[in-house]
Amino acid sequence: MSWDRIKDLLHLKPSGQLYDVPLLYTLLCLVGVGFVMVTSASMPEGERLFDNPYHIMVRQAVFMGMALLLFTLATSLKMQWWKVANPYLLFLGLGLLVAVLVLGSEINGSKRWIPLGPINIQASEVAKLFFFSYLAGYLVRKRDEVQENIKGFVKPISVFVLYAGLILLQPDLGTVVVMFVTTVGLLFLAGAKLWQFFVLMLSGIGLVIALIVFEPYRWARVVGFLEPWDDPFGKGYQLVQSLMAYGQGGWFGQGLGNSVQKLQYMPHAHNDFIFAVVAEELGFVGVFTVLVLLGTLVFRALLIGQRALKANKEYEGYLALGIGIWFAFQSMVNVGASAGILPTKGLTLPFISYGGSSLLVMAIAAGVLFRIDFETKMATKQATSRGHGRSQRRATPSPAAVQEAV
Repeated sequence: MSWDRIKDLLHLKPSGQLYDVPLLYTLLCLVGVGFVMVTSASMPEGERLFDNPYHIMVRQAVFMGMALLLFTLATSLKMQWWKVANPYLLFLGLGLLVAVLVLGSEINGSKRWIPLGPINIQASEVAKLFFFSYLAGYLVRKRDEVQENIKGFVKPISVFVLYAGLILLQPDLGTVVVMFVTTVGLLFLAGAKLWQFFVLMLSGIGLVIALIVFEPYRWARVVGFLEPWDDPFGKGYQLVQSLMAYGQGGWFGQGLGNSVQKLQYMPHAHNDFIFAVVAEELGFVGVFTVLVLLGTLVFRALLIGQRALKANKEYEGYLALGIGIWFAFQSMVNVGASAGILPTKGLTLPFISYGGSSLLVMAIAAGVLFRIDFETKMATKQATSRGHGRSQRRATPSPAAVQEAV
């Protein structure tokens, strides 16, 4: 099989479609799987808390309807709007992070949500997207400074530190880590010097270690993650239950709806640890399928970013790459935490876990990816048409030239 044929099968070559077909199918599959698994995993908790096993499922369906509206809006909004608005969105994100500390409602010891009628909006999720939009714009405006001057490298880090400080007050270390990794990734792709990159990485790792060591509940999570079986009914309880779910899954799982661990044994079964329910009910086959879908989502996002950069759409390219890195790292942390590879961080699995704010913000991000892909393909098509037009004009002799030749 030739490389050109492989590229066609993987849709690596720009197609005649003005939207990314594999990305659309991937999103539909992820949202569909997510809805089914949230329904299955949440029924025991819905019965216990609300005397209605379908309560959480109904809320998720409402969130999906809202997400569809926001996705449609994001695909319709020209990227020029994001380019112009990104500095203002940065300040709006700061305002939300301050507002949640003053007006937010506290749930499970964290003050992360702003109540808006029947729903709660997680301020850090919205602020995260706004920050990535600002960072993409900054890398375009100050590209030379970032590549040649330490000041250009320090400025976005200073903004990140301000955002991170406000988010840590909630507290929400997981979101800060995702933002940090995405920021480092974008600065590296924008051409920051290697020594700056390594200094930033080491500083970030040192800061995360300090935040863990000097905060008792975070330290307890790390200890429970390293040796969960030493305290299976205390610090290691959640991870032990998750690992038991993985162990019971086998190749093909116990069957949809037949999870035992979701029956009040595993906390947050429909949220942070939904992947463990996938493993128990659908087995290795289900786990592998979901990972392939998530990998395809990330791959398409990075491919869209690469194509945008090649088409000289730098803002769009950096934003798409940032979204791809964000989705990739958040997926890795969620799956790694449920499998005992990483400490628990309280991050949702993109388009799979229950959570209104996460689903709504990621729907907007997905809509932005489709818009970037559409504008990139339109610009490429127009440039190709103009090139063909000029070639035809040069190839076709003028009437005067024909007359002179005769």
